[in-house]
Order: sequence, then structure tokens, then C-alpha cells
Amino acid sequence: MARVKLQDVSKTFPGPKGRNVMALQRVGLEVAEREFLAIVGPSGCGKTTTLRLIAGLEAPDAGTISLNGKIVNDVPPAEREVAMVFQSHALFPHLTAFENLALGLKLRRVPQAEAAARVREMAELLGLADCLARRPAELSGGQRQRVALGRALVRRPQVLLLDEPLSNLDAPLRRGLRRELLRLHRELGLTTLLVTHDPAEALALGERVAVMNGGVIEQVATPAELRARPATQLVAAFLDSSVI
Repeated sequence: MARVKLQDVSKTFPGPKGRNVMALQRVGLEVAEREFLAIVGPSGCGKTTTLRLIAGLEAPDAGTISLNGKIVNDVPPAEREVAMVFQSHALFPHLTAFENLALGLKLRRVPQAEAAARVREMAELLGLADCLARRPAELSGGQRQRVALGRALVRRPQVLLLDEPLSNLDAPLRRGLRRELLRLHRELGLTTLLVTHDPAEALALGERVAVMNGGVIEQVATPAELRARPATQLVAAFLDSSVI
């Protein structure tokens, strides 16, 4: 599995009236091999931009992004061994669950027999073995999100990036899939970064939690350290005891 490091990473986007919007300001972040890091903060704080930069879907204006000590700023997304799961499951409605799971392997020209074996193995791991012939419209919300997760995992990435994958689910499904995410993380030994706006979710899932605001990281610490010693007033307010 991979170590992830961002060093002095900045990113701007074009804004209204020709003004640039600073999404990230000299962000530094290190994620250890096999660690589960949760990134939490209000909307527009730079959480998703951070994931997209690691995935290679955006390029930094300044700073470096490294995987296992190798700078990957100019490495295309397909060559980074990073998989990303989005808030929307984005499944192809005309394909079965099996075909959706296998799509990335097909694009990478994995031999058909090997791809089928890997898809069935992942389906067993995610509790989808009985759903493989169904199309997305015939699946529940939780099953669709499991297919989206399995589509990323079946590639056997070194780093798994999760961009609020549970936010569109109701509370019972969210709780169940939180447990699934932790189980998969432990069983597969993945380096995992989860973005969420929900402090309770970040504290429940993250071995460490990075609190972001306004394009900067306010604090990175374990859940216990954040509760006991918030570094700023914003961290204390965002992780208010009434939420925790």
C-alpha cells in the first residue's frame, strides 16, 4: 500500500469577475501506509479538491504530491494506482452490477477469466453475490453504493479516496456502510482517505482526522486528541460536544 504526502500544495480556480478563488493554500499533509484518514470541514473548505489532486483529476498550482516517496504531479490518473468513489455512485444504468464492477478491468484489458474471478471475489466480500445480474434500477441505495465501492476496489488500488460516499443514504444505511468501510479497510489493508462534512462520521471512521477550513488544514490528530486538545476555536466549534 502507498504513503501519501502533500507538501505546500496550493490550488486556485477561476472565480466571478475574473478573480481567482483560492481552494488550497500551502497545504501539507502526510498519510501513513494503511492508515484511514478522515478529512472534515464545511462546504467549500477544499476537502474534495484535496482528493482530486491526489487522484490526478486536478493539477496543483504549487507544491508536490507524492505516493511512496515519488512525486506524481505529472503522472496521469490512470497510472497512479489510486481509485476514487464519489458522492454519486455514477453507475451505468444499462449495465448489470457485474458489468459495472468489471468495467474498469475491461478498460485495462485484464483477461476475461481473471476479471470475472476478481469481480465475483469482490461481490462476495461486499455481499453482492446475489445481485450481479441486476441493473442499478433494481438495486437498493445501499447496494448501488456497494457496487460503486466494489468497482473502485476490484482494481486493487494502493490508495482509496472516498468523497462523501454515504451522504445520499438514510441514517440506518449510513451506519451499516460505515461498518462495511472499516471492515474493508482492515481486511484489504488499504491506505484510505475519506472526505465528509459530518464530524461524527469523521470521528467514527478516522484513525486520524484532518479538520479543514478556508483551504487550510487547522489540525490533524486522533479523534481523542481532537476532543481533548482542539488547536483552534474553529476546531473546537466544529467538533462541538453536542455533535460528538
